[in-house]
Amino acid sequence: MSLISILVAVLGIGFLMIVHEGGHYLAARLSGMRVEKFSIGIGPTIFKWKPEKSDTTFQVALVPFLAYVQIAGMNPFEETDRDDPALYPNKGVIARIATIAAGPFANYLAAVLMIFGLVTLAGPSGVKVEGAVPGSPAEGILAPGDVFLAVEGRAVEHFGDVIEMTKDRAGVPTLYTMRRGEETLTFTITPREEDGRGLIGVQLAPARLPRLGVAEAAALSLRRPWELTVAQVKGLLETAQKADTSNLVGPVGIGKMMTSAFEYGVDYFVELLAFVSVALGLMNLLPLPALDGGRLMFLGYELVTQRRANERIETAVHYVGILVLLGLMVLVFYRDLINL
Repeated sequence: MSLISILVAVLGIGFLMIVHEGGHYLAARLSGMRVEKFSIGIGPTIFKWKPEKSDTTFQVALVPFLAYVQIAGMNPFEETDRDDPALYPNKGVIARIATIAAGPFANYLAAVLMIFGLVTLAGPSGVKVEGAVPGSPAEGILAPGDVFLAVEGRAVEHFGDVIEMTKDRAGVPTLYTMRRGEETLTFTITPREEDGRGLIGVQLAPARLPRLGVAEAAALSLRRPWELTVAQVKGLLETAQKADTSNLVGPVGIGKMMTSAFEYGVDYFVELLAFVSVALGLMNLLPLPALDGGRLMFLGYELVTQRRANERIETAVHYVGILVLLGLMVLVFYRDLINL
């Protein structure tokens, strides 16, 4: 794990945070709102800059894993002027919805652009076997360097596809089509049930495949974020049903994955960056207090009923949500450090 790969991982996470907050910033400015601060990172300020004739102070803080945009009037405890048209609460509900939704939208747009760039320039797709777990169904059948082409006739485009196509086939003989060197081979492997899902016991990594044409690349870049969202929602539902947070990964764990991906190659790193960008957009759209999705719920109520939610109730709900999320973040962060 080199210093350069660690630095690139930190910059990758910072980039996604900037993309997210940049979406909020641009939507707020286009809506005529005053943005007072755009912070990359949290904690003590390392650098700040306020352009001439601008209301926004751009700053870089010590902790690079988070970012935020401070829009005038969003703090419920600050005094607001009802006659100031540049304040967030004085804008129409559509403008406020657009401003809140723009952050997750920016993450999804970034994922689309990254995937499009990958498949037109480098075309990473498919799945390569790194090795088989000793004693697993795949041991002695699949070899390092084998590339998954299809499972039961369904084409494999991403490492998540192999997992998704295998998990419901525990105890069922399953046909895996592989590329080994210049040969195309077919193997029948029976996944073994572990923790309620079928596994064949292989370590996977993305594999490079030829470029796609512009039309195919455009279709894939639009389809892939949706497929990733569906898979991530299923994972979150399983986590909630089992009340088990062991599958959740925090900034440290994500940084570790990005470091490993970068050491495989830039293609792998960018593909993982797109995956994390989708995850960031999805997490912020969840209807939970303090997240963008929670704010959108209150704005949706206002849009339907034509009256604003009680400000004190909304503020209390968001603050409770912040405390819960902070507690979860501390738990995940601590576990990431232990695993690291």
